[in-house]
Amino acid sequence: MTERVLVLNAGSSSLKYRLLDGSTGAAEASGTVERIGEDSGILTHSVGGEEHAEERRIADFEDALRSALDAFDRHGPAIDTSQLAAVGHRVVHGGDLFSEPVVVDDRLLATVEDLVPLAPLHNPANLEGLRVARRLFPDVPQVAVFDTAFHQTMPEHAYTYAVPLAWREEHRIRRYGFHGTSYAFVSRRAAELLGRPVEDTNLVVLHLGNGASAAAVRGGRSVDTSMGLTPLEGLVMGTRSGDLDPAIHGHLHRELGWSLDEIDRALYRDSGLRGLSGVNDFRELTRRMAAGDEAARLAFDVYAYRVRKYVGAYYAALGELHAVVFTGGVGQHSAELRAAALDGLFRLGIVLDPDRNEAPATDARAVSADGSAVAVLVVPTDEEWEIARQALEVVRR
Repeated sequence: MTERVLVLNAGSSSLKYRLLDGSTGAAEASGTVERIGEDSGILTHSVGGEEHAEERRIADFEDALRSALDAFDRHGPAIDTSQLAAVGHRVVHGGDLFSEPVVVDDRLLATVEDLVPLAPLHNPANLEGLRVARRLFPDVPQVAVFDTAFHQTMPEHAYTYAVPLAWREEHRIRRYGFHGTSYAFVSRRAAELLGRPVEDTNLVVLHLGNGASAAAVRGGRSVDTSMGLTPLEGLVMGTRSGDLDPAIHGHLHRELGWSLDEIDRALYRDSGLRGLSGVNDFRELTRRMAAGDEAARLAFDVYAYRVRKYVGAYYAALGELHAVVFTGGVGQHSAELRAAALDGLFRLGIVLDPDRNEAPATDARAVSADGSAVAVLVVPTDEEWEIARQALEVVRR
């Protein structure tokens, strides 16, 4: 049986794709289609170390996927659908209905559409990706991999908000969590680095990028996570506020007359690092901080402090901790952030080795001191490989 999987990640105005071996993670080609529906779109196809780019109007998602397939035909490798084991799709929100990947059928599509109110910015685009791919690959199994699925193992006391019963039962108000595909991959890889069975490994995993979250993982299963009903809760992010007094919505409405949509837009797009410093790119933030920008310094300190608080909280939730794991663009590349986030935690057995932490490297590695009771790991994530791996598991059943 072939193990080739085409992984698709459909956004509101973009498409990311990768063709890879689901067992080994070896990628044959990858690409992005950006600015879908705008006057001019950009397709970038990477294969064999070379990048091929073209600019033209891309009308909709079907046009985007057909353009990607055309790029495979022109630049390689050609896709023979008989040699595809599956098409794997990232779907952001599965509510409390999906704890594992699922083969796409009409019933699945209807369910994902029913969940749109929980992820109005993401699920509609994911849904369009599922529908178009089914039309273009009618003979290839389509598999939906949900970003929320990994966190369906959280105990009831961890995912329940202290709100009225009707809210929870009739309107699905609870913590769901996100970045689950990344957590699944990183947790398994971290256990390998530690030389422990994943079933006997307790981790605090920090997925730090423009979107950021933390998770407490016991035995490969999520027991708590920082994002909640939406991806707004938790850590400070590039443009999102993270944890916030819920009464702020009412205060801004009464004092400024803002609508709920205006407040949400500000909290999602104009807050976080951008709201604190004017920039949401962490590299630019650290450059400004080094140049003496006080707003950048405050933003960095707030970001690091929030991470440190979650490390301590999830250590307590787990009771025993084997490693703190950094992943995501910021987590993998910012030695300064890792040092600041773990500063002062030596009494908890968490001790960085400064040389290891600051050494330039891109592979999975330990950056903790030899005597650290709790390891500190940097593990690059690979969500596309994880989606492909899970898709293969489903079609092999």
